[in-house]
Amino acid sequence: MNLNKKITLFSVGLATVMIVVLTVVSLLSFRQFSVMSARAHVRSTAEIIRVSLTEDMVNGMIAKRDGLLRRLGEVEGLQSVHIARGENVVRQFGKGLDEENATDDIETKVLQTGQPHFEVVSELTGPIFRGTIPFIATRKGNPVCMQCHNVAEGAVLGAVTVTMYIGHLKDNAVFVSIIMVASVAFFMVLMLYFFRRLVKPMIITANDVQDAVSHAANGDFHANIQQRTNDEIGQVAQDVNKLMAFLHKGLSTIREDVAQLLKHKPPEEQGNLLNSTIGMVQGLIDAQQFKQAIEEDESRTEIYRRLAAVVRGRFGIPNFSIYEVQAGANQMVPITVDGEFGAACRWCDPQILARSETCRTRRTGHLIDSTESPGICYAFQPPEGGRKYCHACFPVIQSGMVGSVLQLVIGQEDAGRIREIIPYINVYLREAAPVIEAKRLMDTLRESNLRDAMTGLHNRRFLEEYAETLVASTQRRNSRMTILMLDLDYFKMVNDTYGHDAGDTVLKASETSGTDHFSRCSLVHHQCHRGQHRNHLPTSQSSSFSPAIRENSPVLCVTKIQSLASAIAAICKS
Repeated sequence: MNLNKKITLFSVGLATVMIVVLTVVSLLSFRQFSVMSARAHVRSTAEIIRVSLTEDMVNGMIAKRDGLLRRLGEVEGLQSVHIARGENVVRQFGKGLDEENATDDIETKVLQTGQPHFEVVSELTGPIFRGTIPFIATRKGNPVCMQCHNVAEGAVLGAVTVTMYIGHLKDNAVFVSIIMVASVAFFMVLMLYFFRRLVKPMIITANDVQDAVSHAANGDFHANIQQRTNDEIGQVAQDVNKLMAFLHKGLSTIREDVAQLLKHKPPEEQGNLLNSTIGMVQGLIDAQQFKQAIEEDESRTEIYRRLAAVVRGRFGIPNFSIYEVQAGANQMVPITVDGEFGAACRWCDPQILARSETCRTRRTGHLIDSTESPGICYAFQPPEGGRKYCHACFPVIQSGMVGSVLQLVIGQEDAGRIREIIPYINVYLREAAPVIEAKRLMDTLRESNLRDAMTGLHNRRFLEEYAETLVASTQRRNSRMTILMLDLDYFKMVNDTYGHDAGDTVLKASETSGTDHFSRCSLVHHQCHRGQHRNHLPTSQSSSFSPAIRENSPVLCVTKIQSLASAIAAICKS
């Protein structure tokens, strides 16, 4: 039930109760007034009769008292007058007239007790008021009744019963009550009318505020409540309009700022502005937390695992692939396919692995979205089946080039989801790109510090760092490991006789021969001794190779060592 109905019902109910109460109270009051008025008339009549009888007795005219009673009975308003003689008067003066005997129990009781009796008697002609008043002997007044009556003061001399019609009083009371109730009802209706006019703006404003709040809960802050009064209710309407305008402007500003961070212009305002804005802000917060997490990851593999978890968990995309472009090579390596790390290429032509330019995203560095341009990439070759797929490939730009590619695959029936999540995927990739690039550079720097620049073999620093790990691994596997030191004596003569280019060629050929003979080796270590090579690299009198051979057959190890020595000797002679 709305406020308008509540106020109306309450006002009507209150007016009805007031009218009923007023009617009852007025009727009771007029009844009481009528009874009291009739009682006063009866007492006055009884007193007149007492005085008249006393006068007649003093004047010796008591024998004509019946004429007095008849005349009193003819008085308008009086129905009857009856006098009953008390025992004291009977003893002193006799029984008197026959009409002076007590006619009922009420008169008998009044004569005995000396207490007056009043009552309203309902008859066919209307209400009749009856009063029976005792005559009490007293020394007061003039003439004094005790001059004639030989009784003690306070004795009951007789009683007079007076009946009078009070129907006209009842009619007058009802009429006056009707006038009063009608007047009150009229003013109540008038008051209700003005009260409703006074309350109506408040009710309408309250309904408008309710609608505005309801729309605001659904993200619509376009409230415009009309100001109908210049009082507090009108001020409430103004304040609500200001509040809604402030919220709409604030949320729109936040939405625009977040859209700039997302580098994506959202569609025109629709739906729940509050929820959409909260979702956009939450997306940025999640992306920032993702960045903080991957910055503390140790390797690129951990970053890719975390990125895969975001794609699968937060965005609910089960089918996706992450490819990494090999630096300095025209190749791509699948990092994860559908959440499975190390899996083979599943959604694209495997040719993209050998020739990365076959991948349109890798070649252009742009987002490729087949939901907007079906069939845009010929390399996308999903498995044959009844379901139709579309894809979106995101380039991960590192140092101005495409370093990685994220591919999302989704059914055509869910193509709309791709357009919704593209801005957020871009934010995650934008946050991940510099971190992946930093990890890649760190790996490259570390690798360059652990390898010889000319031969590509691991250097002494690598051996110092991984010797303990190599030994522990051999012990854990319960296998054998042979460490071989090969030293090229008089290597300086090669440089001095044929030049440094020839010396470099000999070293590279020796490295190639060593790796060919020990293809199953864990590592081959190269170190140059004493002297200076060009570019101030240590080299010269001799150059040594130290293969660490994992081979359980000593005979096979010796055979390979002899073969390597012969091959290197042949290289040096040539």
